[in-house]
Amino acid sequence: MDIQEFDAWASALLDIPRFAKVDDSLNGLQVGRSGGPVEKVAFAVDACLESIRRAREAGAQALFVHHGLFWGKPVAITGGMRRRVAELLAADMALYACHLPLDAHPELGNNAVLARMLGLSDIQPFGEYHGVKLGLKGRLEPALSLDEAQRRVLPAGDAPRALLPFGPKSITTAAVVSGGAAFESLQAIAEGLDLYVTGEPSHSVYHAAMEAGLNFIAAGHYATETHGVKAVAERAARELGLRTVFIEYPTGL
Repeated sequence: MDIQEFDAWASALLDIPRFAKVDDSLNGLQVGRSGGPVEKVAFAVDACLESIRRAREAGAQALFVHHGLFWGKPVAITGGMRRRVAELLAADMALYACHLPLDAHPELGNNAVLARMLGLSDIQPFGEYHGVKLGLKGRLEPALSLDEAQRRVLPAGDAPRALLPFGPKSITTAAVVSGGAAFESLQAIAEGLDLYVTGEPSHSVYHAAMEAGLNFIAAGHYATETHGVKAVAERAARELGLRTVFIEYPTGL
């Protein structure tokens, strides 16, 4: 397949047009290539220079990322941006970005995978952002301890970026919103949930969580957003017969 065919497949799969009015990210094909078949696609969280270089070294014709280069306003192609674009062009490698659609996808999305890892049942949309619910909430049966919840959502041996153990010791309800969504914890409080899982913490919600009795796990912005790109990579390999590689480049945040 060529890059236009990959674009059509990914756009339909991830329902990219639905998010055009709510996502600052320029979702879809951000940098094209001169032509020829796409046989190998690299997947990464961020379109940083190191991810681009590693994708080139892996022999990929395209790089699929959650965080692309272009975010809702004109940007000068200078400095670090120039180096990234130059590396893509030198490799004749396309760049494909998918931000909020990859958070919200009901099967392949970051939050769908987190919900399965946590073991949620009776799953429903959660976490409204500009009229679109990006996260998920549900029940935990049997109930979990906070320690067990951490083990399920954190990479092996990893520690949370923040842990606010203010809620029930026996957790029966929870919500997940990947990435930088600390303030959606206020929606979890409003809905009376026991646990909220996101990527990043915020000082601004600490007292609200404590006073409301909410458990809060900040499992890492990067860590919570590896799941969607990996799931799309698996689907692309299975449905399209593409060779895929995941570029692991954690920020620790």
